[in-house]
Amino acid sequence: MGGQRLTFSASGNFTCNVCGATCVRPAEMGRETASCQGCISTVRLRGLIALLSQELFGAQLALPDFPDLKGLRGFGMSDPPNFAAQLEKKFNYTNTFYHQPPTIDITKPDPAEFGRYDFIISSEVLEHVPPPAEAAFANVYRLLKPNGLFLLTVPYGINMQHKEHFPELHEYALAAPGGKIVLVNRRRDGSMEVFENLCFHGGDGSTLEMRVFTEETLRATLHAAGFTDIHIGTENVAEFGVEHAEAWSLPIIARKGKVEAPIAPLARSYAAAAQRRRELDRELKTVQAEYEKHIAFHNDSQKEMERLLAERLEWVKKTEDLLEERTQWALTLDKDYKDLLAHLDHAKAEARSELDRLAARKWVKLGRKLGALD
Repeated sequence: MGGQRLTFSASGNFTCNVCGATCVRPAEMGRETASCQGCISTVRLRGLIALLSQELFGAQLALPDFPDLKGLRGFGMSDPPNFAAQLEKKFNYTNTFYHQPPTIDITKPDPAEFGRYDFIISSEVLEHVPPPAEAAFANVYRLLKPNGLFLLTVPYGINMQHKEHFPELHEYALAAPGGKIVLVNRRRDGSMEVFENLCFHGGDGSTLEMRVFTEETLRATLHAAGFTDIHIGTENVAEFGVEHAEAWSLPIIARKGKVEAPIAPLARSYAAAAQRRRELDRELKTVQAEYEKHIAFHNDSQKEMERLLAERLEWVKKTEDLLEERTQWALTLDKDYKDLLAHLDHAKAEARSELDRLAARKWVKLGRKLGALD
């Protein structure tokens, strides 16, 4: 599409602002990547909810945390089921279709529906409506209340030209001669034309791309329909996984006026939130008290363990000292025993020597006495 590429941090988790699930942030989070593990929402859908939250409450809330505002009427055009289901929980909201009930043909809506809706969501639809697209935008304006909102996404480019693929579309049909799908159109003047190399979004035959918008033509078309205040949602809300990787095809909010959320439901929601906060405060105090008791018990137990450990260490030290003393005593006894044995061996040797000497003297005397020796 062209234009400047935006960068953002992709670390940690995020909360899906459509369903409230905690999601693992992927390394890259493209516009059409199903990056919520709960409702399979994309950055495109989460961007629309971020715009709606900021518009209604002046703050970023996840859709499950919205107050119940059944007094606000809205409808969507072929929303993904999980996306529509979350909106239906909070608003008087209807997901409509072109080909099945509940049906709204945005090119020819029922005039009885004009001025009945507080907001309308159209995500990836208006690039598919037959020309002139200006009629569909004008009908959205008519369907809204005086203070209504129009939230939309379409693929659009910047630094390029708006392109209508079939500017003279009148009576047309898709055909597949030879297996290749073509569009056959009869113009208003009766002439025929055939278009090849068709572009489909999401499947052949059901979502034919009729045009490629640009940011400039979108603004001009919205202004021409009557919308006076148009905002393109360039803001990232990392907490809720709204991280736009491109500067084009961003969510848009067009204001017919300033929608006002009903005071009574907001007051009830605030009262319920305040009551819940008081309950949580009480629970927190209880948990803190239990925690302090646990810490005190833990500290006492640790002190007792430290005392017992000190006693055991003292006992071990005394035992080691006593063992050392007994070891030295044993070594001394062993040395004395060895010395005694050596002394006894020496005494035995001296005694034998003395006996041998006495014996020798005795035999000498006897020899002399017998005259055998001189």
